[in-house]
Amino acid sequence: MRLLILGTGGMANSHAQAFAKIDGVEMVAAVDVDPSRARGFADMHGIARIFTSLEDAIAWGEFDAVTNVTPDKAHHPTTLALIAAGKHVLCEKPLAESYDKAAEMADAAERSGLVNMVNLTYRNVAPLQRARELVLAGEIGRVRHLEASYLQSWLVSKAWGDWASESKWLWRLSTKHGSNGVLGDVGIHILDFAGYGAGSAVERVFARLKAFDKAPDNRIGEYDLDANDSFAMTAEFENGAMGVIHASRWATGHLNELRLRLHGDKGALEVIHTPDGSRLKACLGADVEKAIWRELDAGTVPTNYQRFAEAVAAGQTVEPTFRHAANLQKVLDVAIETERERRELDVADALSIEEERAVVGG
Repeated sequence: MRLLILGTGGMANSHAQAFAKIDGVEMVAAVDVDPSRARGFADMHGIARIFTSLEDAIAWGEFDAVTNVTPDKAHHPTTLALIAAGKHVLCEKPLAESYDKAAEMADAAERSGLVNMVNLTYRNVAPLQRARELVLAGEIGRVRHLEASYLQSWLVSKAWGDWASESKWLWRLSTKHGSNGVLGDVGIHILDFAGYGAGSAVERVFARLKAFDKAPDNRIGEYDLDANDSFAMTAEFENGAMGVIHASRWATGHLNELRLRLHGDKGALEVIHTPDGSRLKACLGADVEKAIWRELDAGTVPTNYQRFAEAVAAGQTVEPTFRHAANLQKVLDVAIETERERRELDVADALSIEEERAVVGG
């Protein structure tokens, strides 16, 4: 697979490092609007060719697949152009800023027959994969209740850098810079984490979003700090389970923690993932009576990067696909609408909600 890397910001380094370890993958070019950044990235990862526009790269055309690591608002136009050019695409999350755009991308990918995947990175967490297997095998019985959280502390800690002076953080706090806040940024991760682990999708949702004061007039330079910093959501899943899902960038003491608790009528599971590692705990069988929890070995699983390379080699798309990410985006869009309307909404009504808003002028 001849791979082009589109976008050479921080996350692109993780992509390049991962693909460099995969046999049969050759990183042939990098694209970034900033030539100095593109050159520095290419030199770091041993990539021979750079481009400062996607159009020039497509005109060159000597690549089979692309990993799209551009900012969120660029995913839609760049990915559609790549699909039109006949290139397989691994796109960073979220797929797009809205369901309409994400669905358009999914439609285009499905019509093309090209391999399409979204880099929902926490699919790489082996305990999550093992938890799903146990749920689908009926080991915890019928899932009744779940709790899921994604906790970050970069608004109260400089462990990842100074958010107030670095554009790579500030844009995530500004809606006019394409951010849907913590809901749009990591909400898609925790929704996927919860739904994948539970073996079911969200059917109904109600969410509250909040942007806290962070600077005088909530503005730093060109950035209006109006995107949500925290969200709390209640959800009902297609399998009948009730869930509580929340995320925050104000989670003091938690650099980057995902946690999922699954409670069934025969047992329970807990998945915890942090920068230090991940683990799976279970309360099953006779242990249920006295609430005894035991740690389980989850083994290892292939990464999204490995699975994408294998999918391209086989010419067969694998999960998580553009369609899956679009469906997650629909839940996020509906969550935003529930904040506006202050009422629970059915995810299946997402399109009619948008049409209704258009008719009444938003």
